[in-house]
Amino acid sequence: MTTPTAGILYPGFSAEDDYAVAEQHLGVRLPVVHTQMPEDAHRVDALLEIGAAPVLADGARRVRGRGVRSVLWACTSGSFVFGWDGARQQVAELQQVAGVPASSTSFAFVRAAAALGLRRVAVAATYPADVASRFVQFLQAGGQQVVHWSGRGIITAAEVGTLGRNEVVEFAAANDDALADAVLLPDTALHTLAWLEDLEARLGKPVLTANQVTVWEGLRLAGWECGSEKLGTLFRCAGVGQRAPCP
Repeated sequence: MTTPTAGILYPGFSAEDDYAVAEQHLGVRLPVVHTQMPEDAHRVDALLEIGAAPVLADGARRVRGRGVRSVLWACTSGSFVFGWDGARQQVAELQQVAGVPASSTSFAFVRAAAALGLRRVAVAATYPADVASRFVQFLQAGGQQVVHWSGRGIITAAEVGTLGRNEVVEFAAANDDALADAVLLPDTALHTLAWLEDLEARLGKPVLTANQVTVWEGLRLAGWECGSEKLGTLFRCAGVGQRAPCP
């Protein structure tokens, strides 16, 4: 059987080692191509530059020869900052260059939430508030009711990548809401894959994180046909082919 392979286009360097964690747990291949990041800043103008078509096209050409069956733009802020229609155009252009199904982390959040039957979510964003609010708008465009959200105000992905387990778990817990079906952590610069079970145990509900949903979406598009017990509720309940009831 061919090993499921999803290509990951990842801006800069911060938490890309999360994908090696997923490879180990799932027995898949997730080759990472680092795309250009002229300025590491969670600022709208910088994010528009990070997610620009020529940048993604260059990444798509570099990953295309690595046997991938799908390609994911693994940058939440560098996709939702374009708005719903702009993010759709971004994915369409990426798919055209890559020659395989493509998506982005922003759409992965929307599809993962739908797969779990979520309706109301809380958002714990590491971004400044003006950027975080754009993610909230994107989720709302995708049919989610956001009952609580906050922005931690961290400017650089490099700083986000230094946050440890306890900081991440407590940040998520501090931004939970009794009305929320799940808590979302939207930054791919944030390490989370090794701590998903800790996060869900602490909150007592599903937690969706950026690198988690990126892997799930990439493997879904690549035709992956199994779930996992090690990467949170999403992989237990909504792996391709899984029929387990979701919370």
